[in-house]
Amino acid sequence: MRDMLGREDAISVEEAQKRIAEHLIAKEPFLTALPIEESYKRVLAEDISSPEDLPSFSRSTVDGFAVLSSDTFGATEGLPAYLNVTNEISMGEEPQFTLKKGEAAKIPTGGMLPQGSDAVVMLEHAQCADDGLMEVFKPVAPGENVISAGEDVRKGERILTRGHMLRPQDVAALAGIGITEVRVYEKPRVSIISTGDEIVPAKSGLRPGQVRDVNSYNLAGLITEHGGLPVKKGILKDVFDGIQDAVKESLDTCQMVIITGGSSVGILDMTSKVIDSLGSPGVIFHGVTLKPGKPTIGGVVNGVPVFGLPGHPAAVTVCFDLFIKPLLRMLTGVKEKEHLKKKRAMTARIAKNVSSSPGREEHVRVVLESRGDEVWAVPVLGKSGLIRTLVMADGTVVIPAQVRGLQEGDTVEVLLF
Repeated sequence: MRDMLGREDAISVEEAQKRIAEHLIAKEPFLTALPIEESYKRVLAEDISSPEDLPSFSRSTVDGFAVLSSDTFGATEGLPAYLNVTNEISMGEEPQFTLKKGEAAKIPTGGMLPQGSDAVVMLEHAQCADDGLMEVFKPVAPGENVISAGEDVRKGERILTRGHMLRPQDVAALAGIGITEVRVYEKPRVSIISTGDEIVPAKSGLRPGQVRDVNSYNLAGLITEHGGLPVKKGILKDVFDGIQDAVKESLDTCQMVIITGGSSVGILDMTSKVIDSLGSPGVIFHGVTLKPGKPTIGGVVNGVPVFGLPGHPAAVTVCFDLFIKPLLRMLTGVKEKEHLKKKRAMTARIAKNVSSSPGREEHVRVVLESRGDEVWAVPVLGKSGLIRTLVMADGTVVIPAQVRGLQEGDTVEVLLF
C-alpha cells in the first residue's frame, strides 16, 4: 500500500534501523600510526600494555621524612619517637645511601624513597629537637604517604584496549609509560551531497526563492563530533546524472553517503532512483513514522550505507541521531560499554501540554529552565524547517508512537544535544 505521496507505507524507526543493519557488510576500518599528541578522540586499533612499572620507583606523596615505619610505632605528642636525620633527598635523584634503623632522611613530595625506608612522616607530625635529632609525634604504617613502585601500573599490565576512544587522561597515561606513538583507526569518510535548485552557498546573496545551504554545515559538525571525517561534495542541481555521478564517486572513496534534499516524492526528487541505480540492494526503506523526518530514505549500495535526508534542518539533526550516528560510531571501530551507549540525557518536567499524532514517533525540541529545585523542559515551537528552533534548544524529548501526547508537569527524559 502507498501513502498519499506515492510512497510505500512508512515503517517504524526500529524497523528502519534493523533493515540497515541487516544489509551492511562489516569491514575492518583502515589503520594509521599517530603521535600521541595527535591521538585525542581517536580510536585505538591495538591493545596497550605497559612496558614498565609506573611509577618505576617508590616515592613520597608529602613533604616530610623517609623512615622505617617500625621506628615510629607508639609515638605520641607526650612520648615522641626520636630519630637521627642523616640525609636529605633531592628531587629527580636516586638516593645513594641505605637508611638504617633509627635514622630518617628529609624528602620532598615526589622524592624517591631510599633503601631501608618504607614510609614517610609528614612535616607537620615531626620537629627537630637538636642538631640531627628529630621528634616524631604520630606513628606511620608501612606504605603510608608513599606510592610504591608499580602501584599505578604493573609492567605487562593491559591499560587500554582496542576500540577505546582516547581521552586526555588516556593520552597522559600513555606518556607516563613512555609510549609516544599508537596505532589508531582512520576516521571514516562521510560524503555530504546537498541537492536542490533553490540551494546556494552560504556566502551567496539571495534571490527570491533561494535559500542558503545550512545542512552541510550541520552535518559536517555532527560527523566530526562523532569521530568521522566530513567530505563535502558541494551543491548539486536536481539533475539525475549529476547526482548519480557524485554518489558514485562517493561510494568509491567514502564509507557512508548522505544526500540532503530530494527525499520527498516529486518531479525533481530523484534520490531514491539514484540509490537504486548504483548497486544492490539499493533503497531498503523510504518513509519512517517519525516527526520530523518522515520522508527519510535509507539504502545500502554494495555494503556502503546511503541516506537521503529531508531538507529541513530539524529533521536532519533527528535523523542523524537515529540512523547515522550509530553506524558512524561502528565505522570508527569504537567499542562502547553497553551502559554508555545511550545518549547523554537528563530528566525534567515538561512545561506545557504537547499533542502528538498517534502512530508516529515525535521528537520535540526543548529548552531547559531551572525553576526552584526542579528543571523544566519548555517546548520550542516551530516547524522543522526553522533552524532557529535547533539553535534555541538544549535537546529533544521523544514521544513514542503509541503515546498521544504529554501533559504539563509530566516527567520526561531529555536527550541532550
